[in-house]
Amino acid sequence: MKKLSLILVMAVASFSSYAQSSFKEDVDVVQSIYGKSKSDLVKEYMNLSDTQSVAFTKVYDDYEAERKALGQTKFQLINDYATNYATLTDAKADELAKGALKNNLNYEKLYTKTYGKAKKAIGSINAAKFIQLEVYLQTTIRDEIQNAIPFIGELDKTKVQ
Repeated sequence: MKKLSLILVMAVASFSSYAQSSFKEDVDVVQSIYGKSKSDLVKEYMNLSDTQSVAFTKVYDDYEAERKALGQTKFQLINDYATNYATLTDAKADELAKGALKNNLNYEKLYTKTYGKAKKAIGSINAAKFIQLEVYLQTTIRDEIQNAIPFIGELDKTKVQ
């Protein structure tokens, strides 16, 4: 029983320190990947003409600025969750859930706004192509995050009565 309790304490401590340090590093990594490196990926995938590329650049730069801000908010929520995981209250759970839902909704609003701007700049097919890529990349990131953090109460299941 002592061994199981020690495992639980170590798991919570590991998750908390991982989220507090590694997720900050993940923000840096994600933003560096999604900065110039992502720009190159988008440019290659979109395969726009020079004229279209010029028209799309402002739309893309505006999108990236807003997306990065939303990403910072997402990682702040994750860090807050990690900090409060072991002592989560109803009030804190409500705050975190509302924050995550608002952040997800803001991503959807950003996609919609960007699609409209991109459609005017490069046409519907290319705008849809860009949004499809963005949703894919963000879904992949969300999946990685979900796999890295425990569900509420998950670590409590290892407690011995």
